[in-house]
Amino acid sequence: MSNYLRQISECNGLQKSLHNEDLILNASAPIGTVVGHDAINTAFWQPLLSSFPDLERRTEILLSGNFRDNEWFASTGYFIGHFSKPLFGLHPTGRPQWLRYGWFDRMESGRVVESFVILDLVRLMIETGQWPLAPPLGAIWSPAPSAQDGLIRPNADPQESEASLKQVEAMIAGLMRYDGKSLTSMGMHRFWTPQFQWYGPGGIGSARGHVDYERAHQRPFLAAFPDRVGGNHKCRIGDGPYVASTGWPSINATHSGSGWLGLPATGKRITMRVMDFWRCDQGLLSENWVFIDMLDLLDQIGVNVWDRLAEWQR
Repeated sequence: MSNYLRQISECNGLQKSLHNEDLILNASAPIGTVVGHDAINTAFWQPLLSSFPDLERRTEILLSGNFRDNEWFASTGYFIGHFSKPLFGLHPTGRPQWLRYGWFDRMESGRVVESFVILDLVRLMIETGQWPLAPPLGAIWSPAPSAQDGLIRPNADPQESEASLKQVEAMIAGLMRYDGKSLTSMGMHRFWTPQFQWYGPGGIGSARGHVDYERAHQRPFLAAFPDRVGGNHKCRIGDGPYVASTGWPSINATHSGSGWLGLPATGKRITMRVMDFWRCDQGLLSENWVFIDMLDLLDQIGVNVWDRLAEWQR
């Protein structure tokens, strides 16, 4: 794991010793799916390095494990640097900015053959005053794990890894038992600590504890997507007290309710690319770092954020 961490920390493009020549990169909007070293460096790394010439990748959580006969690494943290030139239509600030990311790598023979990446560009928009939609209901913060053990951990106890994974899977099953009327039908109090921290994506924001979480995310989200079905994962792994999962897409739903992000219902069928990182504490979930490809989701319901931003910036 330490060798992998060392190589991904080098923010100068793909590493030939780590990444397969025909690597498939599945990235959040507006990048999309790109194949091969040259194309990935052009579509992903060059824009980042141009906009943030002193780019640093700061990993705060790193897991490894196996899912469906594949070896995976999962990580989250920040890209950090002076925002010096435009990025995908966003105006630079000239100041240091923190761009939040979630990242999953599928391995074969010690090399990365497929990656899934979400850049939280919506949060960057909000932090730089360039978000052309309603402000988030949640707070804007997502720190490193409170236990300060996201990277430096002894070899994980397989039993602890399995117990953490089962707790997350039981919680996800509870989410799917929503009766469409009462949030208590999902039984979330059985799975989370009383003052758990939920670090949501840009546009939604973060929350602390059940009441705040229901106010800032769960209630408006379920009102907008009451028939959502999730858990279709490309990867789901446990590593000690940590669990990570991603689906591409993970969730299918109908946008049938109004109010989410201040938007009216459209009746459109949508999918959501999602990443989650959880930390367990004494058998309960205590922290959850959440990523949704918000720009792709909004585009599916007819909201082109880039067009709105260009109009708003005039």
